[in-house]
Amino acid sequence: MLRTNVCGVEFRNPLMLAAGVMGSNASSMNWILKSGAAGVVSKSFSLEPNPGYANPTTVGVECGIINAIGLSNPGAENFKEELKRIDRKGNVSIASIYGATPEEFSKLVLKIEDYVDMIELNISCPHAMEGYGASIGQDANLTHKIVSAAKDSANKPVIAKLTPNVTDIVEIAVAAQDAGADALTLINSLGPGMKINIDVARPVLSNKFGGMSGKAIKPIALRNVYTVYDNVDIPIIGVGGISNFEDVVEFLFAGARAVQIGTSIMDEGVEVFGKINKDLEEFMNKKGYESIDEMIGLAHGEL
Repeated sequence: MLRTNVCGVEFRNPLMLAAGVMGSNASSMNWILKSGAAGVVSKSFSLEPNPGYANPTTVGVECGIINAIGLSNPGAENFKEELKRIDRKGNVSIASIYGATPEEFSKLVLKIEDYVDMIELNISCPHAMEGYGASIGQDANLTHKIVSAAKDSANKPVIAKLTPNVTDIVEIAVAAQDAGADALTLINSLGPGMKINIDVARPVLSNKFGGMSGKAIKPIALRNVYTVYDNVDIPIIGVGGISNFEDVVEFLFAGARAVQIGTSIMDEGVEVFGKINKDLEEFMNKKGYESIDEMIGLAHGEL
């Protein structure tokens, strides 16, 4: 009943771990899979190691968190060893990669695609260094070049993760689709935003600014999924503020085929995946839905 298909890849349910939360090593990702997620997205990594920003890198705010970790990672060669140890039996493993040039993305794809089922391109991080993340995804031409380069090198489905921090996300989504993206992930964190410590009159984060995630961004994520769904032909994965089955249903109705969960794990624990699956199945039985496919895009129908 809960099965869904994203560009030819079968998921036993529509839930997966979002990049950036508990995705740094195989043991934590396998724990997420055992807890009920059908797939996991690794923490974003690059060709070479990156130390990221100094602490503090995260701060809680009302209805969410702001983070500026700076895409810290041990580099592709080291991260490859973690990818090898992810339990892919009946599960879906997705590598989140980032770079500054088409060549970097191509090299990353070739290094790691044998160890995962799909590849997600992080062209949307709002607190990345200059030339990375959102600075790519805010430009339709750059988006097209990066996605095209990654797709030309890949034998696995390529997902483009987009930023909401643009004038017209449809323009970027269409550019990614035209470049060959097999699917889209909507959305990355908002911002950047900030929090100030009033006792010392200084920004809390060492980087001053960071990306906002959590429940507060769900309405924006939902609107982006809904809008893009009407303008592309490729599958959409929804992410942003999801913490219960009602949120999942909304994203499915808006047009997503699957969803990713990240920040709510901090509040709900890894048990959130199993609980949502149980509640979602009960909802579907109650409403008479026999499959996830029946629910996708229903909010676009005439009243």
